[in-house]
Amino acid sequence: MTRVDARKLHKEVQQHNRILAVELFEKGRTRRDIAALIGVHEITVRKWLIYFRNEGLEALDLKKRGRSVGQKRRLTAAQEAVLRNHITDKRPDQLKLDFALWTAKAIRKLIHQLWRINLPLRSVRNYVRRWGFTPQKPLTRAYERDPKAVKQWLDCDYPIIQREARKQKARIFWCDETGVSNTDQVGRGYAPKGKTPMVTKSARPSRVNMISAIDNRGEIRFMCYGDTMTARVFIRFLKQLRDSISGKIFLIVDNLRVHHAKLVKRWLQRHAPTIELHYLPAYSPELNPDEYLNRDLKAYMKEVVPAEDSSQLKTQVISHMRRLQKMPHRVRGYFTCSSIKYAAQRAAYIVALLIPDAIVSTLMPIIREKVRPYSVVYTDGFMSYGVLDVSEFNHHRINQSVS
Repeated sequence: MTRVDARKLHKEVQQHNRILAVELFEKGRTRRDIAALIGVHEITVRKWLIYFRNEGLEALDLKKRGRSVGQKRRLTAAQEAVLRNHITDKRPDQLKLDFALWTAKAIRKLIHQLWRINLPLRSVRNYVRRWGFTPQKPLTRAYERDPKAVKQWLDCDYPIIQREARKQKARIFWCDETGVSNTDQVGRGYAPKGKTPMVTKSARPSRVNMISAIDNRGEIRFMCYGDTMTARVFIRFLKQLRDSISGKIFLIVDNLRVHHAKLVKRWLQRHAPTIELHYLPAYSPELNPDEYLNRDLKAYMKEVVPAEDSSQLKTQVISHMRRLQKMPHRVRGYFTCSSIKYAAQRAAYIVALLIPDAIVSTLMPIIREKVRPYSVVYTDGFMSYGVLDVSEFNHHRINQSVS
């Protein structure tokens, strides 16, 4: 019988062959006959029989092949624990290593620094992979960022703004500026292996700048502009924002120099009853929800055909922004991110009024005065509320007859 590599057989077949060899030997068959019948080497049969004679059938149970877990590793379990804690809790520069992030080279150097052990990079990667560590793109923070100011904003400043907005029935918007260019890096795409795809671009760079504002209801206001942001451009956007929103606006911005310009401050003083400016802590873009709108736009611009000129580029930007204006649920999704969840809470209040009658001509003026346009309005099945179905409100009826 032709011998086969028993290691490639199913485990149940391997176990059966071992027991069969013992049974055949006890019936008087020779080791050579058993080896030929089963298809293994005679030395293998001799080993099985020795194991059986010394320890019984239990000695023939299959065991896991290869090294045991942790065997032949250069680092002990205690050293691995120390290394994991260093990588998790500290940056390389805090341990006097000239690296920005924990790369395989940085970890190898730390191992040598701690225990004078030289490991190949492949072994280092095997260690971090076993620990469940993955390579990740880092978040960036400015050296000038003040953690105390951020804490002050989250614990004190913004709650005060919220309470004041609720008191004045104002809406809170977050504002930011961004820009896109037809020379920006495009995304990745599939192609046959070894055949890199090609994207054609214009040799003349074009750029479009945009300023936008969003609130946690999902509303968006934006304006495209050329060149750089100036005080007059910013005031033009403030006018458009004020004219498009009913009620007072609390606008939260970063500390761009234009936002503190004297011209802007004078304009705000004249229009204090309709709009106020509030400032985020310096160097803290992660606290601004509008940054996520900018990312959304730039992700889209990586997917479309690169614009040939500034006019086409502006059309692409406006097209995507108008699409987002029709998707408030997507904008509200930005506020689920951990760093801006603080901004997701919406101001709410209850209004109770005595009215002479419940007809359309009485109800609609009150509703329009007290409820912002495009808000969700829930009512019962009262006939007069039917006019809300063809109004600027998002009307939903509650069936009170259902328990």
